[in-house]
Amino acid sequence: MKKLKTELNVFEINPNSKYDLANEFDLACENKDFSEFVSKIKLPKEELMKYTSLLEESMEEYNHCLNCKSIMECQNKVEGHAYLPKIDHQKLRFNYKACRYQERISKDNRYQKNVTFFKMPLELRQASMKNIYAKDENRFEVIAWIKEFIKNYTKDSGLKGLYLHGNFGCGKTYLIAAMFNELAKENIKSAIVFWPEFLRELKSSFGHDFDSKFNHIKTVPLLLIDDIGAENSTSWARDEILCSILQYRMDDKLPTFLTSNLDLKALEKHLSITKDSVDVVKARRIIERINQLTDCIEMVSENLRK
Repeated sequence: MKKLKTELNVFEINPNSKYDLANEFDLACENKDFSEFVSKIKLPKEELMKYTSLLEESMEEYNHCLNCKSIMECQNKVEGHAYLPKIDHQKLRFNYKACRYQERISKDNRYQKNVTFFKMPLELRQASMKNIYAKDENRFEVIAWIKEFIKNYTKDSGLKGLYLHGNFGCGKTYLIAAMFNELAKENIKSAIVFWPEFLRELKSSFGHDFDSKFNHIKTVPLLLIDDIGAENSTSWARDEILCSILQYRMDDKLPTFLTSNLDLKALEKHLSITKDSVDVVKARRIIERINQLTDCIEMVSENLRK
C-alpha cells in the first residue's frame, strides 16, 4: 500500500478571527477526551487553535484505534490507518499513520515484492504452504518434492526444477506458487508467468519494454512457466522465446518450473506443429532442455476448482 499523507500548510490568521478560533478551541476542550488528547501535543494554544476541527477528527480516529480488536473492525476513514497530528518545526501537520494491525499485515506480506506475477490471479499471490490441500494421497509425492526443494535450495545449489503435469484444476500452479512465496520470505526472487498470455504480451511489446521483460524471465533465480502447451504454437514462440529462455537457464543452472495439462510426449507433439510447418527436431530440442532442467512428476488429483 502506498504511504498516505496529508499535510496542511501554515497560514496566517486574520486578527479579527483569533477570538473565534480561540472560542471554538475552548469549547472543544470542554470535552474531556479532546482536552486529554491535545494536552499531549506540546505546542502553544495559539498553534493548536488553528486546527480544532482536524484535531477533533484526529481524536476520534485515535480513540477508535484504542478500542479496536482487529482491522476488520476499523471505523476510520482509511482502513488500517489513523489521521494523527505531528509536530514539524514547531508547526502542526497531519498524516495517516498505519495502525498496529496494518503494520503487521504489511510486515507479513513484505515478502511478496520478491515474486513477480505476470497475469496471475490474486489467489496465487497469497498462496502459502500452510494452506495447501494435503488430504489427497495423489498429491503426496509433489508436496514431498517441494518441501525437499525448500529445505535444500540455495542460489548455488544447482537443483533441478520441476515439470508438473496433470489434470485440469488439480492445483499444480498453486503448489509452485506456495513454494515461491515461502522462499520469498528468505529474500529469494522468483517469477510466475501465465505462458499463453506472456507470449501475447511479449510480442506486443516490441519497440517498448520487450528486452526488460524477456531478460527478467531469463535471469530470475526461480521461474515458473505456467500452462505451457495451452498457447498457440508458433516457430517464434518455440525457437526464439522458449528455447532461448530454457538454454540460458540451463547454462546458468537456474531452477525452472513448468506446469501443463500435457505430459512431455504430448507437449513435444504440440510444439512440433505450427500453422506453417511441422518440425519434430526443434520440438525435441525443447524437450531435451526441459529434461535437463527438471524432474518430471505427474499429479492426477481431484479438481479443486469445482
